[in-house]
Amino acid sequence: MRFPVDLKDKYLKIAQAIGFRPEDVEEHFASGGGHGGQKINKSRNCVELHHIPSNTDVRYQHHRGLHRNRMEAWQLLILKIQEQVQGNASELGQKKHKIEKQKQRRSRRSKQIMLGQKRERSDVKKSRRRIELSEGPA
Repeated sequence: MRFPVDLKDKYLKIAQAIGFRPEDVEEHFASGGGHGGQKINKSRNCVELHHIPSNTDVRYQHHRGLHRNRMEAWQLLILKIQEQVQGNASELGQKKHKIEKQKQRRSRRSKQIMLGQKRERSDVKKSRRRIELSEGPA
């Protein structure tokens, strides 16, 4: 397996495990866009990869240089294909699952426990306040 860019061993192992072949990928370079002025708008630093068997596309332009964009586009494509093949067992699948879990609503019971702990903490803080002595008529 020979990739057009130097990838870390991590991505090479993933690609080998899922049977990813670089020959199945079409690579195009496009003019970038967005902030950055002439350097971004006039140079071809946006990388577009198309994996033919899975019909998966990746368009990547986060850096000014083509080489770094190209390397990270290949890494992202490998991770996307891995997610399609392995589902939640993949690295991207696990990240998405973690975010979904964090965004879920708390159960009623856990919310009651949390609010009870907050009330206890509030009471502890109230007990630390300075006691003000009110002066009576003199």
